Amino acid sequence: MAHGIHHVTLITRKVQANVDFYAGFLGLRLVKRTAGYEDADQLHLIYGDATGSPGTLVTFLVWEDGAPGRVGLGQISELSLAIDKASIGFWLTRALTAGVPVEGPAEEFGEPVLRLKDPDGIIVKLVGTESLRPPDPWTAKGIPPRDAIGPVRAVTILAEDADLTASFLKRHFGYRETARNDATKRLTSPSGDAIDLRQAAGFWTSAPGTGTVDHVALRAADIAEVEGVEMELSTSNASATNAHDRKYFYSLYVREPGGVLIELATDTPGMTVDEPAESLGEKLFFPPGLSEPETGIAVRLPQFGMPGEPRTVYRDLPFVHRLVVPARPDGSTLVLLHGSAGNETSLLAFGRRIAPDATLLSVRGRSVEEGAPRWFRRLPDGFDQADIRAEGEAFAAFIEGAVPAYGLDLERTIFVGHSNGANFIAAFMLLHPGVVRLAALLRPAPVLDAAPTPDLRGADILAVTGAHDAFLDDGQALATLLGNLGARLRSVTVEAGHDLVEADAAAFSEWRARAEL
Repeated sequence: MAHGIHHVTLITRKVQANVDFYAGFLGLRLVKRTAGYEDADQLHLIYGDATGSPGTLVTFLVWEDGAPGRVGLGQISELSLAIDKASIGFWLTRALTAGVPVEGPAEEFGEPVLRLKDPDGIIVKLVGTESLRPPDPWTAKGIPPRDAIGPVRAVTILAEDADLTASFLKRHFGYRETARNDATKRLTSPSGDAIDLRQAAGFWTSAPGTGTVDHVALRAADIAEVEGVEMELSTSNASATNAHDRKYFYSLYVREPGGVLIELATDTPGMTVDEPAESLGEKLFFPPGLSEPETGIAVRLPQFGMPGEPRTVYRDLPFVHRLVVPARPDGSTLVLLHGSAGNETSLLAFGRRIAPDATLLSVRGRSVEEGAPRWFRRLPDGFDQADIRAEGEAFAAFIEGAVPAYGLDLERTIFVGHSNGANFIAAFMLLHPGVVRLAALLRPAPVLDAAPTPDLRGADILAVTGAHDAFLDDGQALATLLGNLGARLRSVTVEAGHDLVEADAAAFSEWRARAEL
C-alpha cells in the first residue's frame, strides 16, 4: 500500500537555468546534490521543502549532452505542485514579471490552475488547493510564506489504456478513482495527492531525453512494505522489478502496463541522513564504491551557482567548452584539448590533479568521426590539411574571445593536449605562432604536410611520449622540430602506451615548477 507521491524525477539539459527556475523562481529548497548512483558522471539535484520531506521532492538528472525527449504515450506529461488557492494571483504576477511562460488561470477538477513551462519545456502546473500544504515550509527570497510552493499535487500520465493503468495502480499501490474530467480520470492516494490518467490512445509514443519526466516515486513506510509489494508484483504478471538502496531511501522500480516507470520509495532515512537540516544541499555527495577519487568526478560534473551566488556566464564562442574555477584560483589557467573520442570533460580530472588551483578551460573539438569529437578530419591517406587550418583559425578566434570573457592571462595559460588534442596544439603553434607560450603535448604526432617554420623562441613546451606507443617515433620527431624552431623544449618518454599514466602527471609537475608557474 503506497501512501502518496514520494518524488518525481525529471531530466534537464540546462543545469543553471534549472536551478534558477526551481530554486530561484519557484523558491524550492535545493536539499541534495549528488553524483548519480547509476552513473557517477551524472549530476542529480533534489528540491523540496525545508527538510526535504517525502511528497515535496522534485528531482532532476542532468544530461548536458542529452538529446531532447518527446512527450507521448507511456509517459508523464505534466507535474503539478500545490499552492494555496489565494496564491494564484501572486504566482500569475510573479510569472508575468519574470517572463516565465504561463497560461491561466483555468479550472481542473474544481481547482484553479496555472500552467507554466520550465527552461526545458516541461509543463509545471501550480494548483490551488486547501488540502495539501508543505510539511516544513521553506521561505525563499521574494516569496511570502503563505505563497510558498507546497507538495506535489499530481502527475499526469498519457495512457494508451487508462483503465488498465488505473487497475494496476489500484491493485498494487492503493490508489482509488475519485473524479473524471473529459478524457482524464483522477486517482487519489490516502495522502490526498493524485495521479491523473489521460486517455490518449492514438497519440505518438514517447521518447526519453531532456525535457521529459523519467519516473514518479510513490511512498512506502519502510523496507518491509517495499518487499511486500515486490513479492506481490512477482506473482501478478507485472514487469520485472529491481530494488536499490539509494541511501536516502530504499526503493523498488517497476513499469506499469502502459510503460511508465513507477518507483516505490521509503520515507526514511531521508535527506538529513548525511548532513544537518540547516545546511542541506550545500555539499556534493557521492555513491559508494567509486573507482576513482571523488575530486576527479566532481570536476567533470556540471557546475552551477545558487540564486544570488556568483556563477559562470558562458560566452558564445566558436567551440563548446567548460570553465571550472577552483575555490582558491592561483591566476593560472589550463586550456585542455581532449584526444580522439573524448570531449570537454575528458581531461578535467587530469587537469585538476596536475594543477589543483588553476582555472580549467576545457574545449571540445568540432570535427566528428563515428559520432565522437575530434580536432580535424582524417582522410584515407592522412589528415585533412584544409580542415586543420580552418579549425586553427576558429581556435584563434576562440582564444581571442576567451581572454577578455574569462580573464585569461596568456602568460600564465598552459595549453594541455592529449593525442589528437596535442597534435592540434602543435599544428596551431606552427600556424599561429605567438598565441601559445606554454604547451604540454601528451603523446603528440605531426599532422601538417607542409609545416611552416616560424620562430618559436619564447615558447616553453613539454612533450611526453610513450615508450610503448605506436606513435613514439612521430612524437619524438615533432618534439625535435619544435626545439629546432627555437622553443624551450622538455622532452620526456614515459613507460606507457598511448594512454595517460601517473608518470605524465609527474612530468608535468616537474616541468611546470621549472617554468615557475
